[in-house]
Amino acid sequence: MELSSEQNQYKKVLISYLEKNQNVFLNEWNDTIKINEIDPYKEKIKENGYGMYALVIQTFKGALSDDMLTKLAHQVAKERLEANINIGDFLYNINLGRNIIIRNIFGANIPIAHLQEFINAINIHFDTFSYHAVTKYTNLTNDLIEEKKSYISENHKDKLAVLGQISSSFVHEFRNPLTAIMGFNKLLKRENPNLKYLDIIDYELNQLNFRITQFLHTSKSDVNEEQREEISVLKLIEEIQELTYANIVDASVNVEIDIHPNFFITASKDGLKQVFLNLFINSIDALKDKEHPRILRIDSIIEENERIIRISNNGPVIASELIETIFEPFVTTKELGTGIGLYVCKKIIESNDGYMNCESNENATTFSLHFPYDQ
Repeated sequence: MELSSEQNQYKKVLISYLEKNQNVFLNEWNDTIKINEIDPYKEKIKENGYGMYALVIQTFKGALSDDMLTKLAHQVAKERLEANINIGDFLYNINLGRNIIIRNIFGANIPIAHLQEFINAINIHFDTFSYHAVTKYTNLTNDLIEEKKSYISENHKDKLAVLGQISSSFVHEFRNPLTAIMGFNKLLKRENPNLKYLDIIDYELNQLNFRITQFLHTSKSDVNEEQREEISVLKLIEEIQELTYANIVDASVNVEIDIHPNFFITASKDGLKQVFLNLFINSIDALKDKEHPRILRIDSIIEENERIIRISNNGPVIASELIETIFEPFVTTKELGTGIGLYVCKKIIESNDGYMNCESNENATTFSLHFPYDQ
């Protein structure tokens, strides 16, 4: 008990010393802290420093509650966030104050055995304050990020809704005459099977109809799930190759297909056809500016629990920063592109329980379609 009494005696000496030298300590702190001139709370930094010093004294008086320390820490965290100043400056100033106090209390002439206990208490005080301040700052920052993400998402949905309203009215105006032209072209092919250029007209009309469908998809929050069926990927790829034959020949592209005949996917056939058609056309367009050889390669693999279809071309590299957003609407690598094709492809694949990836390097740009595979 004698030791406790002695400890209390030195605690009073420390409290008296801290109170007597408050101005000395705080003036040294004020002269060395980091303050940004554009900080709207720069005067509050000094005020908070005084408050922190007062709480140190309250700690040794036994009059400090956890709520008092937490309240100041949360207040400072809010100010730092609103000031939009590097949190590192705040931590530097806090630890600077800690070091000034610890370095100067040796002048109180307290035996080192007792002084070490007081230094430990000061360290705990500052560590606890820093923990509450940084935790609050992090939580507030995360809330702000989520709020911004939510705003961007809602704003994006509004834009898509407006686009949907505009595109819907245009689509109805275009589709009626387009349907009639497509019908008459089929009649001409049936009545004149040897008439030149009808296949090209048919292909271009289908392309126009495909683009119109893409615009409709961008206005929907979900791609309507169509009837799923077991699809031979090889047969579907060969069908797409036939559809794009004119483009392939015009661009002098070598198409390499390495898909096993028994490789099947359960999905919407029309949806998957749209995806393959879009990826074929994009690849051919990318290869037009590439020196020979121009290669479009389609292959398939099975890895773990996935069936994967890869469509690659050896065209120009897609910049890494663009890869991150390439499936977002209105993002395009084409000078006259709409930036909705890959967005629609991604939605179609996801509606069939899959997902899409894109990788690009000096050797190839590869779009991979991943589907679940239950063995």
